[in-house]
Amino acid sequence: MKTKYQAPVLVLGDNIDTDQIYPGRFLDLSEPEKVGKHCFAGIDEQISEAFPKGGIVVAGRNFGCGSSREHAPIAMLNMGASLVIADSFARIFFRNAINLGLPAIVCRGLAQKAENGDILEVDLEQGTVVLKRTGQVFTAEKLGEKALEILNAGGIKPMMRSMYQR
Repeated sequence: MKTKYQAPVLVLGDNIDTDQIYPGRFLDLSEPEKVGKHCFAGIDEQISEAFPKGGIVVAGRNFGCGSSREHAPIAMLNMGASLVIADSFARIFFRNAINLGLPAIVCRGLAQKAENGDILEVDLEQGTVVLKRTGQVFTAEKLGEKALEILNAGGIKPMMRSMYQR
């Protein structure tokens, strides 16, 4: 698993729910490319087109609240997001993201300082996030051992497959 990232950000606010991340009207889509094209369509239909591959999503409090649909982190991955950073996450979104191989880290205060297009330098092992524009260093919560193990495997399904193929 990649532990260091340097990429531009998309900054979102508080209480971004799973229907804003991936609206229910697209739930019948199954092709990854089409799913990714509708990521954040509940906020603005143009976000996914402008999102840079490998970019980082930064949000405020309670990111991923609402339904427990796994489509939200799936859409983010297929849009090209490399990780998501928020002040806090809805618990079910956080678990879904990790289980699907999308790193999700808590870093309080970053969403209030970052601007769209800013470059972040993130080190998951050290738990640091550097806002390149200002040089400010933020401390992120480190992921637990099990979450890192799941991410290292590429998600919970690949991890389980490798455990049972031994």
